[in-house]
Amino acid sequence: MKTIAILGSTGSIGTQTLDVVRANPGRLRVCALSAGTNIDLLEKQIREFKPSLAAVSREEDAAVLRGRTADLSVRIVSGMDGLIEVAGAPESEMLVTAIVGMIGIRPTIAAIEAGKDIALANKETLVTAGHIIMPLAARKNVKILPVDSEHSAIFQSLNGERENRIARIWLTASGGPFRGRKREDLEYVRVEDALNHPNWKMGSKITIDSATLVNKGLEVMEASHLFGVPQDQVRVIVQPQSVIHSMVEYEDGAVIAQLGTPDMKLPIQYALFWPERLPLAGERLDFASLGRITFEEPDTETFRGLAMAREAFAAGGSMPTVFNAANEAAVALFLAGRIRFLEIYEIIGECMSSIPAVPSPTVEEILETEARVRAQIGERYREA
Repeated sequence: MKTIAILGSTGSIGTQTLDVVRANPGRLRVCALSAGTNIDLLEKQIREFKPSLAAVSREEDAAVLRGRTADLSVRIVSGMDGLIEVAGAPESEMLVTAIVGMIGIRPTIAAIEAGKDIALANKETLVTAGHIIMPLAARKNVKILPVDSEHSAIFQSLNGERENRIARIWLTASGGPFRGRKREDLEYVRVEDALNHPNWKMGSKITIDSATLVNKGLEVMEASHLFGVPQDQVRVIVQPQSVIHSMVEYEDGAVIAQLGTPDMKLPIQYALFWPERLPLAGERLDFASLGRITFEEPDTETFRGLAMAREAFAAGGSMPTVFNAANEAAVALFLAGRIRFLEIYEIIGECMSSIPAVPSPTVEEILETEARVRAQIGERYREA
């Protein structure tokens, strides 16, 4: 029986993690959960999985939830202190970081300090603080197991090959909902159009990031940190059928890929039970009906997120934080209907050109950089 804690249990990855728990009774137990403001769903999860600890963003929501769960043996906490408490829950062996955004940095560090293995779905943690997280995990002998489908595919393709040299990592991309369109076609796209991903069911923020190719840029940075390769060895190729989830090319020219249907439960379950594979219900690949698998070069002139991410990563220091924080704020503005789709790139570019990078930033400097980015964007887009 493995005991886990989950940050972000009411989001897309969090709810699918709980689906995996349901499908494996007697193999997994949940001791702690956290959510943002969706206390209705969190209450249902608490009643079903009986954790001893749960955290929410706001103390006023925590007070409401305490009243609702007074009949249960669960302690309700709030804020960043609450997230850190969930991350370091004494009962847990593994923390699933399904939370979105840079808010995941401090809890992830706390979990590693406490010796918890990490099932990592919070890519922003490595994008902005990979230079801190990876050495700390090595010192603490903590495993970081990727949950992103692409990084899980790379991890699986490396099995048994650790002593062999990687020539390239190939990250595959679906191309998102606007694949094949040009810049002029994107001028007035609607939020609902950008959220209509052709293959994957994901949260709103990551779905927009897929549409801009920002997500693939973040994944290049994450892969470089996770697998210890320079970014010029991490290539991106569009594979519209979303069947090949990523590939590793070795120096002898052999390419090993992980294929499967687009189902996030597979990488979640693999991270939770690695190195063991367990049965998983769901569709299987039917190669005959699939017919073919195609590849395209990404259009980085129209979808500038990938190129901008590479530029930020090459600049180093806190520039990936500037890139990530600007994107988070811009996506929130787009989802709120306050900016156009293409303005996401404009906002990122303005922040990257006006906010200098801090070399080898500490956690405090990373968070200060995030605050500076958000203040700059907030000043420009202040509500009337």
